[in-house]
Amino acid sequence: MNLKRNGALLGVVAVGAMTLAACGSDNNAASSSVDTSASTAACDGKEKLSGAGSSAQKNAMDEFTSTYIAACQQKGKSVNVAYNPSGSGDGRTQFIAGQIDFAGSDSAIKGDQAAQAKARCQGNDAWNLPLVFGPVAIAYNLDGVDNLVLSGETIAKIFNGGITKWTDPAIAALNSGVKLPDEKINPVVRSDSSGTSDNFQQYLEASSNGAWTAGAGSDFKGGVGEGAKGSAGVAQAVKSAPGSITYVEKSFADQQKLPSAQIDTGAGPVELSQETASKAIANATFKGSGTGDLTLDLKSIYGTKEAGAYPLVLATYQIVCSKGYDAPTAAAMKSFLTSAANEGQQTLATQGYVPLPESFRAKINESISAIA
Repeated sequence: MNLKRNGALLGVVAVGAMTLAACGSDNNAASSSVDTSASTAACDGKEKLSGAGSSAQKNAMDEFTSTYIAACQQKGKSVNVAYNPSGSGDGRTQFIAGQIDFAGSDSAIKGDQAAQAKARCQGNDAWNLPLVFGPVAIAYNLDGVDNLVLSGETIAKIFNGGITKWTDPAIAALNSGVKLPDEKINPVVRSDSSGTSDNFQQYLEASSNGAWTAGAGSDFKGGVGEGAKGSAGVAQAVKSAPGSITYVEKSFADQQKLPSAQIDTGAGPVELSQETASKAIANATFKGSGTGDLTLDLKSIYGTKEAGAYPLVLATYQIVCSKGYDAPTAAAMKSFLTSAANEGQQTLATQGYVPLPESFRAKINESISAIA
C-alpha cells in the first residue's frame, strides 16, 4: 500500500470538505445511496436553486441535494441546489431581500420579517415548512451514573441556578437507588447565539411548571454556567469536566461518547432515540389551520405528557413563498421539496436527524403541492 500517496489523497478530500463547509453546499455530482427509482420529483423548472440559513440542517441539506440530483439524473435532467449554512437570521434576511430562493431557519419567520417576506413574495404569504428535525440531548459527565433521569423542572433549575448539587433532593427523587456524587453541578451553555439555545429555552418554558422565567431567545438567558462556542464546543467542555451537563444536538453528544439523560415528562422516564423523538413529532400540532403554512405549536412537542415521547426536539424550517415565484422557480421549488420530504428522509437517521413520521409527511406534501 502506498501510504504517502493515500495520505495525499486524504489531504485533498479534507481540503474539499473544508471548502464545502466554508462556502455552502453546491454539489455537482450525484452521490446518494438512496433508491430514487420511485421518486415523484418532476425535476421541472430552473436547473439551480439557492438557499441559505440554519447550520443545524446543513448535513440534511447535503443529503437532500445529492438525493435530488440522483433522482433527476435518472430522468435525464440536470439540477442542483446551493445551500450556504450561514445561520438562521442571515437566511431569513437574504430570503426577504430576494437574494435566495428559500431560507433554512431554526425559527419560523414571523412579525415584521413575515410582513417583509410577503412583499418579496409579490403580496403572498411566506410559508414555514418543517422538513428537518434533530433531537437535543441533555448530555452529562457523571462518574458511575449511566442512566440519569431528569424532568423539565429539574433541568430548568439546573440551568437557572436553582439546583446546584447532584445530590439535590429533587434529582435524587427521580433517581431512586442511584448513588449520585456529592458534587457541584457545572452547567455548560452556548456562548454564541444559537437556535439550539432558543429551542432549549422554549422547551424549559413549556415543561418546567413555571421554574423557568428567564424567557427564550438565541442567546442563553439563564444567568449561570460556563460558556462554550458551538455545539462541538459545549460537548467537548462537558467531556473534559466531570460533574458537567449541557444541551446539545444528539450527534455531538454521541461523538464525545457522552450519555444523555432520560426525561420524565410525568408518564415515566423516556430515553432519547429515533423512535421516542419521532413519537413526539407525530403528535405535533400547528399554530394555524395546518394547511399551507406549517408553523409548529412547539408546546405540543415540548409540553407533551405522552408515554414514550421524547420532548426535546429541534425543528428547522424551509421558508418559501406560497405564491409569487416566477414559473421556473416555483416548479423547481416544488420538485426539490417533494424529493426532500420523501426519498430525502431515508438516510437522515444516519446523520443524527429524525425522519418525518408518515402522518406528518402527508401534511408537508400537501403544502408543497400548493406552492405556485
